[in-house]
Amino acid sequence: MQIGFKLFAEGFEPREIVRQAVEAERAGFDFVEVSDHYHPWLPEHGHSGFAWSMLAAAAARTERITLATGVTCPSVRYHPAIIAQAAATTAILSEGRFVLGVGSGERLNEHVVGMPWPSAKVRQEMLSEALQIIRRLWSGGYQSFEGKYLDLEDARVFDLPDEPPPIVVAAGGPRAARLAAELGDGLFNTVADPSVVAAYRDEGGAGPRFTEIPLSYAPDEESAVAAAHRRMRFGVTGWKVMAELPNPVNFDAATATVTESDIREAFGCGPDPARHLEVAQGFVDAGFDHLALMNAGEDADAFFDFFARELAGPLRSLTPS
Repeated sequence: MQIGFKLFAEGFEPREIVRQAVEAERAGFDFVEVSDHYHPWLPEHGHSGFAWSMLAAAAARTERITLATGVTCPSVRYHPAIIAQAAATTAILSEGRFVLGVGSGERLNEHVVGMPWPSAKVRQEMLSEALQIIRRLWSGGYQSFEGKYLDLEDARVFDLPDEPPPIVVAAGGPRAARLAAELGDGLFNTVADPSVVAAYRDEGGAGPRFTEIPLSYAPDEESAVAAAHRRMRFGVTGWKVMAELPNPVNFDAATATVTESDIREAFGCGPDPARHLEVAQGFVDAGFDHLALMNAGEDADAFFDFFARELAGPLRSLTPS
């Protein structure tokens, strides 16, 4: 069992995100992942730094911890040739400690370049073409590709790592799980849904299964619930909402009816490690083995102390019920 920390780039400015990556390594986490967003989810978040700059800075200031995108869309706002180059460079700078997490994207971030927002089916087809392009570029030499949606003309990534970074593919259903098994090295999902893991395995997927555990640490439960409601209420809307809305103001409206009771049900809140372990157990039972803790609490350093003191050992000992 690998335990990671989600760097919440929408909630903190870029230098603080890099500092938290350093502190996560010191606290004993195995990996950190950072969201690759153009916009934050909610107006009150107030931040959304460029993921690749923060990853480069974190690579320079850490020695052991694995760095990952959680996740990048390599097919709309970015062309996959750019992501192939960015991921290769990050893998070199981190000396092989990088994992490329990819997905079909959210309208929140991708609409900014003025392209129409495709259907889910088309987005999956675009992601498939993007992964084929990335793999070709990582194989070395000049490459071209002519797809239904994406093209590559006579391109070469000159600086390649000794080993290409693993690609972990986000999947919310069987079709995407099939793509993860076919073109990825692992699976990513944020819902404790065993059917997605089962579909991935049925298609021959044998790589790591990444997920995010919704937690909120504070000295008392009420403060933890309030912080999670204020900062993470967008997460209970579900992927069909999260992928489709265009701006933070829309998520603010869509979450107007989310209550603190909804948060208590979805999150591990407060200072009791047993509640956090209970939430994590549901994801382990669903088949995930790389658990990124997504803390909604205000005090990151207090959470790092809590993790090192109360959670690290018990989390690594979790096995499916």
